[in-house]
Amino acid sequence: MRSHLLNDTTAEQYRRSVTEGVERVAAKLAATDRPFTGVTVDALAPAIDAIDLDQPLLDTTAVLDELEEVYLRDAVYFHHPRYLAHLNCPVVIPAVLGEAVLSAVNSSLDTWDQSAGGTLIERKLIDWTAARIGLGEHADGVFTSGGTQSNLQALLLAREEAKTDSLARLRVFASEAGHFSVQKSAKLLGLGPDAVVPVPVGADKRMRTVALAHELERCRRDGLVPMAVVATAGTTDFGSIDPLPEIAELCAQFGAWMHVDAAYGCGLLASLKHRDRIDGIERADSVTVDYHKSFFQPVSSSAVLVRDASTLRHATYHAEYLNPRRMVEERIPNQVDKSLQTTRRFDALKLWMTLRTMGADGIGRLFDEVCDLAREGWKLLAADPRFEVVVEPALSTLVFRCIPAAVTEPAEIDRANLHARKALFASGDAVVAGTKVGGRHYLKFTLLNPETTTDDIAAVLDLIAGHVEQYLGESLDRAS
Repeated sequence: MRSHLLNDTTAEQYRRSVTEGVERVAAKLAATDRPFTGVTVDALAPAIDAIDLDQPLLDTTAVLDELEEVYLRDAVYFHHPRYLAHLNCPVVIPAVLGEAVLSAVNSSLDTWDQSAGGTLIERKLIDWTAARIGLGEHADGVFTSGGTQSNLQALLLAREEAKTDSLARLRVFASEAGHFSVQKSAKLLGLGPDAVVPVPVGADKRMRTVALAHELERCRRDGLVPMAVVATAGTTDFGSIDPLPEIAELCAQFGAWMHVDAAYGCGLLASLKHRDRIDGIERADSVTVDYHKSFFQPVSSSAVLVRDASTLRHATYHAEYLNPRRMVEERIPNQVDKSLQTTRRFDALKLWMTLRTMGADGIGRLFDEVCDLAREGWKLLAADPRFEVVVEPALSTLVFRCIPAAVTEPAEIDRANLHARKALFASGDAVVAGTKVGGRHYLKFTLLNPETTTDDIAAVLDLIAGHVEQYLGESLDRAS
């Protein structure tokens, strides 16, 4: 079995095996004509259940043949222009190359003696991102597994900086359209069940700063502590961007930590056309960025940035076997001193390879394309009497639903749109997401593929309308 270990004696076998795997995936990508096959759980599960993991195939080609049947054939392919559902982007080739390199070398980014240059590359990328945000010369940060972890760490720092012995008095203010990880983080941090105060949004799905000011005043009046305000630069459902300058003013006035969840909107940091949409982000105390959403990176590639590097000490623990205190005195850079994780992949390499190959402008142009596409998609929806669209896009998300002319019952409209989404997914012709607005069911396009065109959007809208009409016709047949 030593023949399977990657080392100097198996380098040629490694080359052959990886090449064969890459060729399989490349062939699949080239031949994929729709984002999904429509396979069901009941159809696929028996094939996987039947595999005996205690009986290896002992041959890479045989394993790849099996993988074709249980995964590659039926995978959901985000690169297809009619995948329009979640915040999953197609990935750029330099990043995929970086993924191959980092997986083979297998550096762990917790300590210098496990990563060496990897440590410095990650630090350079953190500095680059902090400069793009405008956090100042004392900024720092660390790569994370994703936006949920980044938000958790940011709120951990905010909790510690609040300097109170009574966790029950702490309050976090977040848009009612913000990410659920804020509530999850509050629970993990031991805050009370009422700790997260939802702040209403306006018709544009942005946090209402008048309502935020009211809640902050009430917090002070009740003798509570405004631990943090979480502003969102790109909500998951709507792509809406909270009014960052006004929120920054209120945070300064009430002494609250300002965190900006820019997991989605961070692509604007590289934008050549729309950077001004996140003006005010430079005043944040911490920022979440997900490069694997709008920088076209493979999962995972994320980071949390802070204005004041010293606040990262709240995540620091020293272990004699790993990062003893003497290493600080010796100026040995250990990233574990900043991270909630210990063992950690060299995910920064993917972004490094991308920037060194394409440049920030190359990334920005791709993100600008999808933002502009969303604007065109909004025009299509607004002009189409079959559909109702919720809000003009600030980024690349469109929330809408089909409104059949002959139906006025809201519950029936809900069922028709739910059916259309499920039927579309089952067909494999396109993949769209769904959400609720005001208690009603809506559909959602998340446009992150520059290869998607307005013709694709129009075609998918026709498919949705067709499924709705089919459902209503069947519904009338059943009723009669």
